[in-house]
Parts: sequence; structure tokens; C-alpha cells
Amino acid sequence: MSRSVRSPGMDHDRGACLAADAVHALGQDRVACGAMSVDGGLVTGTPNRATADLSAYPDLVVIYLGMRVNSPRGLRTLASFGPKIRKSVEARPDGLLLHENLLISLFPPHAGMRQYWRDFDSLERWARSLPHRQWWQQFLRDRGGTGFWHETYFRGGQIESVYIDMPATGLARFAPVTPARGSLFSARRRLGMREGSEPPPGIPEEELYQR
Repeated sequence: MSRSVRSPGMDHDRGACLAADAVHALGQDRVACGAMSVDGGLVTGTPNRATADLSAYPDLVVIYLGMRVNSPRGLRTLASFGPKIRKSVEARPDGLLLHENLLISLFPPHAGMRQYWRDFDSLERWARSLPHRQWWQQFLRDRGGTGFWHETYFRGGQIESVYIDMPATGLARFAPVTPARGSLFSARRRLGMREGSEPPPGIPEEELYQR
């Protein structure tokens, strides 16, 4: 009686198709098995490469923000910000394109978020209006056992950052740091933008350092 013989390539192709079916079952785009080939015993395929078309967002701004627990008291402070941030995002502030939560570390607890904004004016307007302005005022008066930082990246190539009660983080891990005072006090100043018509800061520099 004759026996059918399966080539290793047949098993690989079947495995590739089963994997494609599994991906499809999870709600992802189906992978075309016909695009698969066997190369050195491994199933390979044409990569699905894509890029974001940002032509509609010439002034796009991406900001990373984080809060790190520096003492046991900071656990409560960090936990209290979760509902506040969620509520503010659900309000859909003008100019916010996307919000994503990040877990930076468990020990010490360090949480953050990444936001995409249409432009800097939208971001600044939100940051200097309620409720964010009130959060910022309260935080600067009492950090509640936490440290805070943000780094802002502009499509045009500019970058600005600030770190409050933080160990070396992000850019500060390889670049020199300098006090965020005077011409470096606010994001607008750090970016060299003209001041005048923007909303007032949460706490003016003079008031913050006179306490």
C-alpha cells in the first residue's frame, strides 16, 4: 500500500495559514497565505509596512507626561490623578487628537501618558484652563510625595521639557540640566515663543518662588 509523503514546506504553509486564521479571529486584518513562502525552513512573507500621513497636521505636538511616587504618601496622590485625567480626556478638549496611558515602572510606581495635539496653542490653552490649571496650582504647592515631568516634541523639530522633584529621566539622563527659571520657566519661554496673548500660567514664577 502506498503512503503519502508530506514535505516540510507543506507543514510550514499549513502552520502559516492557521496563524493567519488565528489573527483574523482576533479581529485583525486577514493575512493572505498565498503571500507566504518557505525560506531556510522558516515561513516568511512580505512585511505590511505603512507610515502615518501627517500632511493634515503640520503643527502636530506629542507630549509625554509622567508622575513618579517618591514616598509612601505619593501612592495616594498618584491614584487620585487617574479619575481626573480620565474625566478631562472624556471631555474631549479642543485640539486633543489622541490620549494613551503608559506604565513606566512598578517599582517605584511611575505612571504616565502620551498625548497627540493638533498644535501647541491647543495644548497650552487646555493646560492653562480649568481643571488642569487648578491641578497644577495644587501640585506646585504640595507635590504630595510625587515627582512630575513632561517632554514635548514638535513636528517642526523643537523639544522642551521640565522635571520637578524627579531623578534623571528621559532627556535628562544624557543631556545637562539647568534650573527651569527665568527664560526657561514656562514651556512657551523654553521654546522661544513670544508672550502676551496666551492664557496666564497656573502660578507666576514670582509667586512660586516667593513662598
